[in-house]
Amino acid sequence: MRAVVATAPGGPEVLTVTDVPAPTIGPDEVLVRTTAAGVNFIDTYRRSGTYPMPFPHVVGSEGAGTVEAVGSDVAGLAVGDRVAWAEAPGSYAELVAVRAADALVVPSGVPDDTAAAVPLQGMTAHYLVTSSFHVRPGSTVLVHAAAGGVGLLLTQLARRHGARVIATVGTAEKEQLARAAGAAEVIRYRDLDDLPTELPAVVRDLTAGRGVDAVYDSVGKDTFDASLASLARRGTLVLFGASSGPVPPVDPQRLSSAGSVLLTRPKLADHVADPDELTWRAREVFDAVLDGTLDVRVGATYPLTAAVDAHRALESRSTTGKVLLLP
Repeated sequence: MRAVVATAPGGPEVLTVTDVPAPTIGPDEVLVRTTAAGVNFIDTYRRSGTYPMPFPHVVGSEGAGTVEAVGSDVAGLAVGDRVAWAEAPGSYAELVAVRAADALVVPSGVPDDTAAAVPLQGMTAHYLVTSSFHVRPGSTVLVHAAAGGVGLLLTQLARRHGARVIATVGTAEKEQLARAAGAAEVIRYRDLDDLPTELPAVVRDLTAGRGVDAVYDSVGKDTFDASLASLARRGTLVLFGASSGPVPPVDPQRLSSAGSVLLTRPKLADHVADPDELTWRAREVFDAVLDGTLDVRVGATYPLTAAVDAHRALESRSTTGKVLLLP
């Protein structure tokens, strides 16, 4: 089969499409022919060596497709079923071995591209608004990179839970997308000369001096100081990504000085480790897609052979919505 392999730690240029042996499934796995694979920042962290990985390795962890074979211990799944997944190593490939416990049955009304676009980012947005900070009617939250894959879904879910969303974006096109997703106010950070001081000042102007109840920050190094300064007393800073680079070590005393605020650095794996919790989150996300309250934007699709271009586009922050590879 064809797969995208990271040959060594480095930039997008280390990705190469090559023929590799098809995976052999274990008794608790299913073999899936991939219709679409999700491209995510975590893939770039693993490719670059920021997150430790063996090299060479087949890149990717998210996708959707059709079951072609079923392990001997698998119950409840059959050949021909459409499934999606958020975490299966080696997903930039024509065939993927997926643990049956991680395979999400795709409802009949959800198309393949949408099915591949929502497992990781959709369930991430879900835990962010239900668990990292429990968004309630009357909450005011700041969402960075609001026109990105998680950002658009997060904005919609936060609005669905009754929040007022203040969004940050980089361009006029992205501002339109964020507003369409439900953002009440949009700040273009490229219009600010000094982000760490000017962004909090704008946020406080928009909140009568109070600040926001929560900041959802997937950018990291470039926005962390501004995020911390934008919080209301006893607010919560949810740091769930690092597209601009990792945040340097933080003195806990800064959290006290900022108003007894909370800082959390969650990841999806810890919010879907329990099978019942995984089922609940996936069902709520798919139900929201089916009833039309969650609009999933696929911003760009690339053939498997153009994985290098997909990574470059994602890392340059020129993408909006979800990026997919189509084997």
